[in-house]
Amino acid sequence: MAAELGSGDRFSVAGRVACVTGASSGLGRAMAGFLAAAGAKVVGIARRADGLADWQAEAGGETAAVTADLSDLSGIGEIAAQIAAPFGPPQILVSAAGINPRTHADVVTLEDWSLTQNLNLAAPFFLAQALIPRMRQTGWGRIVNIASLQSERAFANGIAYGASKAGVAQLTRAMAEAWSRDGITCNAIAPGFFPTELTAPVFADPELAARNASQTCIGRNGVMEDLAGPLMFLASPASDYVTGQVLYVDGGFTAK
Repeated sequence: MAAELGSGDRFSVAGRVACVTGASSGLGRAMAGFLAAAGAKVVGIARRADGLADWQAEAGGETAAVTADLSDLSGIGEIAAQIAAPFGPPQILVSAAGINPRTHADVVTLEDWSLTQNLNLAAPFFLAQALIPRMRQTGWGRIVNIASLQSERAFANGIAYGASKAGVAQLTRAMAEAWSRDGITCNAIAPGFFPTELTAPVFADPELAARNASQTCIGRNGVMEDLAGPLMFLASPASDYVTGQVLYVDGGFTAK
């Protein structure tokens, strides 16, 4: 038993097929790179073909790219077919694509609201729904959604984004209830403050970035490498008995 518990194979994703949305930049790009470096066959999805090409060149390993707009929910079925074409149906789905319009509640438009909910909340569900049948056939799968500090905290100018990310937390629990008995675990990572395109306005203000860092227990903002361990845990057999959970990778921001 001790040898089994200490085996690195429990955390291995080598040879597994993974799909990461939002792989052209930010958290999605980093997570797609971590999975590829760990030996997974990774299909990255994003709207920007040039960003996907840059990610593939950087990541190395076995990768493929699908250029698609996930906010157009009518195309999800075709996107799922494209995902399965290079390496076969994915066993791991990481839904990292997202948008944050940073608009005050007084001036949020219907277009802003619909785009944010479609990309951040609806797309992770309907893409997972399209990929679940093959995971169910093999009796093993991993769904990793991306939640947020705003899944439970209200931030200024974040009403559309916050509503979508609160939804992601509940979506993750509901996915777990629906699919975990088929061997498919469903969890979410809720990052703290990491430097990405979405958080560029935060990190462009050194005083604000420092204030955010001071509110964590650790005393700093996140770096991409901080996400590698949590992702490998939730994407691998190491998390066989973990489902329906939101793991805050925030340096203790939500603990204070």
